[in-house]
Amino acid sequence: MNSYRDIANDLIQSIHELEGWLINLPDQTVSEKKNNQHRTIKQILGHMVDSASNNTHRVIHLQYQKSPINFPDYANHGNNDRWIAIQNYQDEEWSQLVQLWKYSHLHYCHVIQQVDADKKNQVWISDNNEEFTLDMMVIDFPRHFKLHVSEIQELAKE
Repeated sequence: MNSYRDIANDLIQSIHELEGWLINLPDQTVSEKKNNQHRTIKQILGHMVDSASNNTHRVIHLQYQKSPINFPDYANHGNNDRWIAIQNYQDEEWSQLVQLWKYSHLHYCHVIQQVDADKKNQVWISDNNEEFTLDMMVIDFPRHFKLHVSEIQELAKE
């Protein structure tokens, strides 16, 4: 199993490798091409910002609140689409959105490296009544990150 430091370092390396490539994608590519969820690259990147932000909050709450905790679940019941629409990532200036993506993920990486090892088994109960430990969330985060990076890379190739 990777340590949180290893997870963070791998993510940081990916972030730095992707930043320049993302910045240089043409406006038409980031604004018009859509994945199977009908999201543009801008909206996918915005969703990734939301994911980093929400996961940062979960990691923090799970370290000081009594376990198990019920914490709002932005990702289910269509809520992640509401987040994307309400924030209107589609009209966000691209270079600013890339920087927001970069720094929200770098901050998440910083936060997971600060986790108290005694809190790794604290439990969050999702809106679907599923239980996730802090450890499970941190370990799964890179999978989600890579899934969306892969989507962006595929859309950019088309």
